[in-house]
Formats: sequence, C-alpha cells, structure tokens
Amino acid sequence: MEILPLEPFKVVIDGIKEAGGEADKFCYQCGKCDSVCPWGRVRQFYVRRLVNQAKFGVVPFESEDIWLCTTCRNCVQRCPRGVEIIDVMRSMRRVLVPDGVVPASIPNLRSVMTSLASVGNPFGQEPNDRAKWAQDLSVKEFTEGTAVLYFPCCYPSYDPRLKKIAQATAKILTVAGVDFGILGSKEMCCGESVRKAGNETLFKRLARENIKTFIDAGVKTILVSSPHCYHTFKNEYPEFKTNFEVMHITQYLFRLIKEGKIKITKEYKKKVTYHDPCYLGRHNGIYDEPRDTLKKIPGLELKEMADTRETSLCCGMGGGRVWMETAKNERFSDIRLNQALDVGAEELVTACPYCITQFEDSRLSLKNSAAIQIKDITEVLQEVI
Repeated sequence: MEILPLEPFKVVIDGIKEAGGEADKFCYQCGKCDSVCPWGRVRQFYVRRLVNQAKFGVVPFESEDIWLCTTCRNCVQRCPRGVEIIDVMRSMRRVLVPDGVVPASIPNLRSVMTSLASVGNPFGQEPNDRAKWAQDLSVKEFTEGTAVLYFPCCYPSYDPRLKKIAQATAKILTVAGVDFGILGSKEMCCGESVRKAGNETLFKRLARENIKTFIDAGVKTILVSSPHCYHTFKNEYPEFKTNFEVMHITQYLFRLIKEGKIKITKEYKKKVTYHDPCYLGRHNGIYDEPRDTLKKIPGLELKEMADTRETSLCCGMGGGRVWMETAKNERFSDIRLNQALDVGAEELVTACPYCITQFEDSRLSLKNSAAIQIKDITEVLQEVI
C-alpha cells in the first residue's frame, strides 16, 4: 500500500465531486456493500476496504482489487450513508491512469485505449467499416431532418455475433415505418468504458467529438442498443451542455407496439427468461418495458430467475472490465446461466451487447452448450413480426 501525496489524493476527492458525489460522505463500515457485491460469490473482495483506503488517501497500486469493480451499482443502492462508491472507484483509477497510461498488468485495456485514441473504436477497426453491418439493409445516412439517429454501439457495429442486433433493430424500425438513419464512420465510441477505467481525458475527447458530430448533423433524438451508450448519452453527455432525447431500444419498441406500428403476427413457443442489464436496470430504472414487450408475444412463456430486477446479477462486463480478463472460475455469467437453466429457460434474453458477449462465452463452457440460447430482445421480436 502507498499513501498518496497531496495532489493525487486531491484528484480522488475532486473526481468524486465532479461526478456529482459528496466527498464528505464517508463509509460507516457496515458491510452492506460487501454483502451484495457479485465478487463475493466467486472470491474474496471487500468494497468497504477500498472505500476506506480512498478516504485516507491510500491506493493499492500493486493490487488488482482496484480494477475488479464492475460498477454494477448494487452496493450504491444498498449503502445507508449514500456513499457514491462507483465515483470513488473511478476516481482512484484516475490516479493510476494518468493520461491513459494503463498498468502493464492490464494489456488488453492498454490496447483498447490506444485504438480509441487513434481510430475511435476499441477494436482498431477502420472507421469506414463501421456501417458495413447495414450495407444490405438499405439503411440511409442520417441527415438533418431525419427523425431518429440509430447509434448501434461499437460491438454491434463490428463484432460478427453482435451485428445481428443492429441488423434486427434496423429491420424492425423499417417495418414500423420509422424515419431513422445512421452516421456510420462519422460516429465514435461513446467512451463509457474508458471513463469507468479511469481515462477521463480520452472520454472527454470522444464525448466532445461525438457531440459536435450530432449537432452538426442536426440530431435531436438518439436511439441506442447498448445500455452503456444510453447511460452515457442521457446522464453524462449533459455535463457538456447537451440536450438530446435519448431512448434505449427496449423503451422504443414497447412504444411502437402500443402505437400499433409493430404488429406481432407469429407465435414464439419457447420458455424465456429475461436478464436485467445493470446499466439499463439499476442505473436507469428500466425494468418493465422489455418484459412487457416479451409478454405481448403469443406462445412465449416468461420465467423469472433468481436475482432479478433491482437485485439482478451483474454479467461482469461493466466498469471497463469488458476489456479485462476474468478467470473462468470467477465469471458471474456462469452463475447467471445456471440460474436461467434452473427455471427451465430455453433462451436467455437480454438487451445489452456486453451481456450477450459474456453469456455467449459462458454458454460455450457448459457441458451441453445447446441447452440454452442467448438472444437480444430485438432478435426475438424480429422473428414474430
């Protein structure tokens, strides 16, 4: 352990204040955060110890503990003192990642930050390839006057599995007669994951460039697939004086169904369970719309797992951990799939690209990987309209 000199300690305190937290709200040491942290299911990890260390200006430079937090918010909603624990974690990481210099012990995160800084996406892919997922779908480029900007997120733009989410979304919007477009190579990563990983400078650069692009294009309404993009555009971009209407696809789909613009014409005779992504549920309170959409589908039997809604079990990919390695015996997603199987689900449906990526990896580790399928809610809806 190392005691921080005054200036880095000030970074921690200022970071908490900058994020809207109160630096004088110190921990009671009651342990409620530890009791609900998902890491407690797979290993020893003490949230309150890290919070207490931050209070006294102590950062565990050589410990991986500072990088474990997935920012799932379970601890925050249980804290009787109102400590903004996520802000504490992010601020401590900012001390360890000055100007994007990531510890050598996290090589994947280092390469991701380099890619984001150079080409605007975490995979190091060509910006001009960002709209390739839409090339056979007659999706138009967003221009001033278009009603809705669809922002699919980096994963659905580039990842072969997750492109299916963007494609399903575009097909549904087209069938519903929605006037939408995409910006393709003009857009960049929203920056959420690197901000949570401590690179505030890079986040601000990505945010400013996206905001300028949106304003120049005349964007007023943004529709997103990722809860992480939703949270960032809705709750963090306003720090830069923005005023966009931001909707997650689950909200928009249910609205279209209620308005009669989406007509469900087929049955879906499967047992389905729904996983609440942390950044859609606990961070933003969106629990009902995805369930209500699934309940509208004839033949679909919706089964609730253990740890649902406000107590949903994190998939393990938030807080920048999407770019970090997690030992196979420490994946929360393995526990989650077993919970889905326990209720007899044939499909685990969710509404987050990060969750789907992690669940697909865990599914392959099952003795019978065909026992359950992983789908985005748009992939299900596409099959029944």
